[in-house]
Amino acid sequence: MPRNVQVEPLCSTHIESQAIELVERKGIGHPDSIADGISESVSRALSRLYLDEFGRILHHNTDETQVVGGASEPKFGGGKVTSPIYILLVGRATTEVDGEKLPFRQVSLDAAKEYVGSVCSHLDVDKHVEFDCKIGQGSVDLRGVFEQKQVLANDTSFGVGFAPLSNTERLVLESEKFLTGKLKKKLPALGEDVKVMGYRAGDRVRLTVAAALVDSEIKDAVEYASVCQEIQERLLEQAAKITAKPVEVNVNTADDPELGRFYLTVTGLSMEAGDDGSVGRGNRSNGLITPCRPMSLEATAGKNPVNHVGKIYNLLSTLIANDIVKETRGNVKEVHVRILSQIGKPVDEPQVASLQLLPADGVKLSQVKADALSVANDWFDKIGTIPQRLLTDKLTVF
Repeated sequence: MPRNVQVEPLCSTHIESQAIELVERKGIGHPDSIADGISESVSRALSRLYLDEFGRILHHNTDETQVVGGASEPKFGGGKVTSPIYILLVGRATTEVDGEKLPFRQVSLDAAKEYVGSVCSHLDVDKHVEFDCKIGQGSVDLRGVFEQKQVLANDTSFGVGFAPLSNTERLVLESEKFLTGKLKKKLPALGEDVKVMGYRAGDRVRLTVAAALVDSEIKDAVEYASVCQEIQERLLEQAAKITAKPVEVNVNTADDPELGRFYLTVTGLSMEAGDDGSVGRGNRSNGLITPCRPMSLEATAGKNPVNHVGKIYNLLSTLIANDIVKETRGNVKEVHVRILSQIGKPVDEPQVASLQLLPADGVKLSQVKADALSVANDWFDKIGTIPQRLLTDKLTVF
């Protein structure tokens, strides 16, 4: 039975030609990103446990992590965390096989602690964070679906993706990676909790950056202002490598020095002082929040990578969209992909895979349709490679 893959024109103004564009990325230290990162790390740790013990990834979904902010007293020169951050691991997992109990709680807690420690350089994980695990056993009906010989969808759900990224989208994505990566190494006062909001009006782009700064690395308000200025200048230099459009950068616009109000933290994280986080409230699976593009509200992080279509189809739709752009060699300006499953049916046989294409000027849809169909069907043929791609860090989910 052939797959139901449909190709149609994308009836939309090309993203680069639209007058207004909004793009957001929450940084790796944002509470929502921390929740996503923990959930995905726990899922991958459980997947490795199951593979090592039984040669296959067993049923689990750990996509309900909650981050409850603590309390702190930051001050120039160094403050203190007065109440720990609380992180609750929630979800379902295969807890025993043939009467053999598995160390799923310890594996989950270890993965969560390791992830937080690897991301948050000024956070004392043992002292400043309280971890709790309430992961329980999955429901019998879902495990029954999961244990079929053929991989069957665990839900009736959809995934969406698009390609290529616009100039502004790339700028926002790369700006956050630059802040929490290369610049962070050179500027220790910069925390990991940043947010970059991009606003393009015509050909002009404004980046509004919220960057938590580390109090122990800054002696006073004058040095704080200097750090903000350096962030602004370095981001402008970075932006010039990505876009020819005029770019304006504003950093920590809520500051009010006269009132003594600064985005100052002890750990470089807003979750130290009451800012909470939940899985699925941050970046979509392509790393961005894009209200001018198709998006799914489905949380991707933490869902099992074998039959949870809420995860697989969001990843797959983006892979398909990117490869269509690549394979059509400039003949397609924009691609939107929407994939719908039906619970209990094979994950490689969706109810529909909708491919919407905006051909380049002078190119007819008929000229690129065959390539688009070929790309989609090829990815459905190798949908089983998604788990390994995730476990080897070839795919990211936020």
